[in-house]
Amino acid sequence: MIQSDFRLVSAGKMAALLVALGIGLGSEAACAAPETYTFDKKHTELRFSWNHLGLSRQSGRFLDVDGSLEFDPQHPEASHVEAVIKLPSLMTGVKELDAILKSKEFFDTASNPIATFRSTEVVRTGDKSARVSGDLTIGGITKPAVLDVVWNLSGEHPLSAINPVYAGQYYSGFSVRTQIRRSDWGITRTIPYVSDEIRIGIEAELKRTSAPVAPVEQAPVDQVPMQPAPAQTVPGQPPSGQPGSAGQAPADGPDGGSGGPGAEAPPPSQY
Repeated sequence: MIQSDFRLVSAGKMAALLVALGIGLGSEAACAAPETYTFDKKHTELRFSWNHLGLSRQSGRFLDVDGSLEFDPQHPEASHVEAVIKLPSLMTGVKELDAILKSKEFFDTASNPIATFRSTEVVRTGDKSARVSGDLTIGGITKPAVLDVVWNLSGEHPLSAINPVYAGQYYSGFSVRTQIRRSDWGITRTIPYVSDEIRIGIEAELKRTSAPVAPVEQAPVDQVPMQPAPAQTVPGQPPSGQPGSAGQAPADGPDGGSGGPGAEAPPPSQY
């Protein structure tokens, strides 16, 4: 009996351990999935500036920036971003300059209408900052670029409490800074009178389109049901629970004993 109890407890603990381990691994995998975002194009802007003859810094912007972000706030190193800049959306506020920058001497937007950035590595530099390395492609030329990124906010849209349009919508916002040399992408016209160095700033708001999977709730180990150990047999004796087995009295004869016909059988053992 003691040996049977030991087997029962051991089997129960092993079952509980396996179940708990399976649940734990499942929960960890579920939590590891990053959130998916898309750019809010109405509230995303890319600005670039250059030194003009040493007199001032002039600037322009691209109004059409699109793309997606896989963002894990708990593990930002696992994040990934892809951005697409529509070069014909360039605007400086001076129509003549817009035409020059879109021409073959600069961006050649007719032949190369898009520029892209695809991240290859994210390194955290602070609680809400990171350095994002990636491949920047302009005019068919791909070169490495490094972005300094500040994570501003993640949460339900700030206007959700007063504007039902934003109810239940989850957003994240980022500020980005970098500096490149345009000559690396073959844009050399007017250097050195107009600077080779270009400063870039991006302000981006992104809407979450895919939420992370909710973690699986773990059951306490002491609540995992136990299964009884299989009955053991001894050579030469019938299995437990059959007439003649150890611990069970033989049925009485026809003299009216408790084991006679019509007598109520004893309740089965819980073990």
